[in-house]
Amino acid sequence: MGAADVVPGVSGGTIAFITGIYDHLLESIRRVNFNLFKIIKSQGLKAAFNYINGGFLIALFAGILTSIATLAKLISWLLETHPIPVWSFFFGLILVSVYHMFRQVDKVTVSRFVTLILGIIAAYTITIVSPSQVEPTPINLVLSGAVAICAMILPGISGSFILLLIGIYTPVIDAVKSFQMDVLVLFAGGCIVGLLTFSHLLSWLLRTYRDITITFLIGLMVGTLPKIWPWKETLSWTVNSHGDKVPQLQQNLMPFNYEVVTSQPDRFWLALFMMVIAVVLVLGLEKFAERSTNDA
Repeated sequence: MGAADVVPGVSGGTIAFITGIYDHLLESIRRVNFNLFKIIKSQGLKAAFNYINGGFLIALFAGILTSIATLAKLISWLLETHPIPVWSFFFGLILVSVYHMFRQVDKVTVSRFVTLILGIIAAYTITIVSPSQVEPTPINLVLSGAVAICAMILPGISGSFILLLIGIYTPVIDAVKSFQMDVLVLFAGGCIVGLLTFSHLLSWLLRTYRDITITFLIGLMVGTLPKIWPWKETLSWTVNSHGDKVPQLQQNLMPFNYEVVTSQPDRFWLALFMMVIAVVLVLGLEKFAERSTNDA
């Protein structure tokens, strides 16, 4: 989840859904509320820890934070130097995840189809919005954390991409790389607030309107596929706060046109191989999750 959340366009929530821990994660977070203090007062810390599945949350978030801290530089470098195979891997990951989630929908009806289309439209609209630039002030960092974490736990919507849209992605990634604790603490505080509030709504939706909610989430994932299409032509560039040139406007190309238009190798077979690796990985994780559930 941490590795996915570093990449603009890929959601850690997708990984949680693939591995079968999504409902467990939302329910555990939802239990962090005022009732927790009552349990602490009446039954003690151990009962409260068990109530919120403390061991599960500690293991999960330790893994996420470790992954972000250790992989931020590597993934940034890979996206810069080997974009086509990296984006191909994530494209295959999202594509097979859509198949995985469709299998969890009990019945296909008109309302579910409409919800799917609305999810696609919502996600695609977000991906074509031009990035803005927000100063990394304390209040903006807190608000950005709250918004981004809501996106991070939604399969299909990338929290990193939301940060990219509002212009906070680079300051946050730089803070992770250089361990700027003032920036990280403010951002993490916003994440905690957003996580504790949004998880209640999402958990309720999955309990009450599960199929409709899942089809909307599938739509979000499908709607982001054009954003992570591996073969792109950069039409215009912009300069970020560090003076580096970064793509501003891009258009998708077919693989067989890519080399002609950009004079760069299309790396089609490597890209296809990475997509297959992603598919095999997801199907393997699905089998592992099913086996773990049966063993439990």
